[in-house]
Amino acid sequence: MAPVGARCLGCALFAAALSGISAFIAPTASQLQGITALGRRHHDGRSHQPTQQQQQQRAGRGSAAGVVMMGRRAAKIAKVKGREDAKRGKAFARIGKKIIMAVKAGGPNEDTNKQLADTIKEAKHNSVPKDNIARAIKRAVDGSQGDFKEVIYEAYGHGGTGMVVTALTDNVNRAIADVKAVWKKQGLKQAAQGSVLFQFEKRGRVEVQGEVDEEQVIEAAIEAGVDDVEVVEGDHEGTSWILTTPKDLMTLTGALSEAGITGETGLALIPSGLADVDDEAMELNLAAVEALLELEDVDTVDHNMA
Repeated sequence: MAPVGARCLGCALFAAALSGISAFIAPTASQLQGITALGRRHHDGRSHQPTQQQQQQRAGRGSAAGVVMMGRRAAKIAKVKGREDAKRGKAFARIGKKIIMAVKAGGPNEDTNKQLADTIKEAKHNSVPKDNIARAIKRAVDGSQGDFKEVIYEAYGHGGTGMVVTALTDNVNRAIADVKAVWKKQGLKQAAQGSVLFQFEKRGRVEVQGEVDEEQVIEAAIEAGVDDVEVVEGDHEGTSWILTTPKDLMTLTGALSEAGITGETGLALIPSGLADVDDEAMELNLAAVEALLELEDVDTVDHNMA
């Protein structure tokens, strides 16, 4: 079956043909870019103006180009939105697992279970619905959910890239089997335990859309008593990362929120150095990261690509 965008474009072109265009000609690449000559000159320099019929034909081709460009833009927006929705869903699932782990470790009372209280704060900062939080607590209390365990897998990607895959799973055998299957398909190699992980540092991270005022961030951090904070460019276009120590993350997140700076909050592995890879290796590695993140048990994939 043809993609929706293709069917819509076909309908637009068919409608244009029925509107009285007598000789529809498929637009050239230059016309698709909006480069259409409205008048020509003969070799002797005389101006030649197009007939009314020719103008109608060119207008029809311009409309077709507009449909093509809008279709591509809509497809791009849909793709980006799809990735953001998937990322949000992954964050919700990860926090839900952490809530279950916290309840099983220390009970369902926030007042006496600091781990649970901090996780619920993280959930609220990440806009996790209250119903999701309540369901996670209930699953932990009634015993309908098995124990989750955090496991870390290390691999070498294309061009010497280091990758760390973190999973929160209730079935370790399933998780490692799924991860290894993706590694094999994507051409990654399993690394010895610790051989990649030592190149990363665990940090608290607030990921913000767009640029942030570094002075405003530092001022908010100082007022909150947080002295370890830095602002760096995120690994997604148009994002910024605000980094701090894991223990200060929730304190900093609250201070930033009061200053009007909000974003996705959580722990992340930040590379101590970056690997410079060519475009081909980068594309292959990004495809592998995307495939790994599609796995149910995998929560994060960190890498050191420049």
